[in-house]
Amino acid sequence: QVQLVESGGGLVQPGGSLKLSCAASILDFSTYFMRWYRHKPGKEREWVATIESAGAPTNYAGSVKGRFTISRDNDKNTMYLQMNSLKPEDTGVYTCNAGRGAINYWGQGTQVTVSS
Repeated sequence: QVQLVESGGGLVQPGGSLKLSCAASILDFSTYFMRWYRHKPGKEREWVATIESAGAPTNYAGSVKGRFTISRDNDKNTMYLQMNSLKPEDTGVYTCNAGRGAINYWGQGTQVTVSS
C-alpha cells in the first residue's frame, strides 16, 4: 500500500525555520517527481516546489523562492522542505505529492503555523 507521510510541522515565530519531511513507501521512489503543496485557510491549495526524480532540477513558487529549499534522499525514500525566514502568510497545511505519468499519490499533510 502506497503511503506518503509528512512530518516536521508545528508552530514557529516569524523569521524562524522548519524542516518538513515526506516519507514515501513507494516502489521505485527514485523514478517519481516530488512536489510540495500548501493549503492556506480560506484559499485553494497552491503549489510550493518541485524536485525531479534525480534531484534536479528544482522549481519554486515565487512567494517562497530564496527562502525554501526542496531536496530528496532516494536511498531513504524521503523528500524534504527546508523553510527559512518564515512569514505569517506561510501558514497552512503542507502536503507532499508523488507523480509519475498518470500516477499521483498524496499525503495527509502537516500543519505549519507562523505566528508570534
